[in-house]
Amino acid sequence: MNLRIPGPTTVPDEVAQAGAAPMINHRGREFFDMIARTTEGVKKVYQTTNDVMTLTASGTGAMESAVVNLMAPGDEVLVISIGEFGDRLINLVKIYGGKGTELKFEQGLASDLNQIEAAFNANPNIRLVLVTHNETSTGVTQPILPELAKLVHKRDGAVLMVDAISSLSSVPVKVDEWDLDVVLSGSQKGWMTAPGLAFVSCNERAWAKIDANTSQPRFYFDLRRHQKSAESGQTPWTPAVSIWFQLDHSLKMMFEEGMDNVYARHHRLASMCRAGVRSMGLQLLATEGIESDTVTAIRLPDGIDGQKLLNVAQDQFNTVFAGGQGSLRGKIIRFGHLGWVHDEDIAAGLEALRASLAELGYKG
Repeated sequence: MNLRIPGPTTVPDEVAQAGAAPMINHRGREFFDMIARTTEGVKKVYQTTNDVMTLTASGTGAMESAVVNLMAPGDEVLVISIGEFGDRLINLVKIYGGKGTELKFEQGLASDLNQIEAAFNANPNIRLVLVTHNETSTGVTQPILPELAKLVHKRDGAVLMVDAISSLSSVPVKVDEWDLDVVLSGSQKGWMTAPGLAFVSCNERAWAKIDANTSQPRFYFDLRRHQKSAESGQTPWTPAVSIWFQLDHSLKMMFEEGMDNVYARHHRLASMCRAGVRSMGLQLLATEGIESDTVTAIRLPDGIDGQKLLNVAQDQFNTVFAGGQGSLRGKIIRFGHLGWVHDEDIAAGLEALRASLAELGYKG
């Protein structure tokens, strides 16, 4: 099956086999050594010297951990949304008692820094800003992170949290160079492992805010617990050891390829996908210049039902695409090209898309 969704992504055979290793003591020497190796490896991909915690959770677990550690009930928060995952951050702020200023942008667009600055300046009490870097629901990558960080840090004590779950490890995210305070990612995306691990980096600015937040309850997702446990080569709770085995091996593969080569491969294959889609007379949802290198969102022609297209592609052409989410359900499909993906996967995916459309009567 050609799995062309934006996550979970294909797990290379050797990574899958690494996860089948015999179980070890998660409080013993072997895990101590492995957590040290993988933490340094993840920090290398993050391009950071900051603390990085690995949680046994999905990407949404990383999002929740960031909210409960950084935000006290009643805190003013600016949430920037360009799609479904930005909206998820809005919901988390509401659930945990924050006062969210919601700044939403049209699907297919990136956020506008001038509008962000206006919203930020309109409320002098905002000390936390949440943003999605790569929005998989719309196939858009935000280009504003360095400038946004500078804007946020003009205000004393303000912190920027970046959801880079579907970008980091596939496209460059320069955590230290861009001065990003808290950055999230997840194992089931470009990291080439099964779902179940989430990564959270924190700099000193973030830790100061976390330590000052004594009124928001947290337990499983208490980042200080994770940071202190990692110092002793452990996790505060039972970790997903088998996925850690996979991560240990996938990091070796990534470094053998070279991270610059990983990024170049993703860009080349994304360009190949976009060119193939356009050659069929189809349009992308993302505005030109901000298209994601990890997932392409494709507008469906009039008269083509999105769910039928997904069914035909899987049943007749052995290819799995992702459908639209929320208000885009049935209107777009999403073609994933992140992680363990190569030219032949994109070529086969494009041919499956072309053939599936033809089956449904599209003559573009």
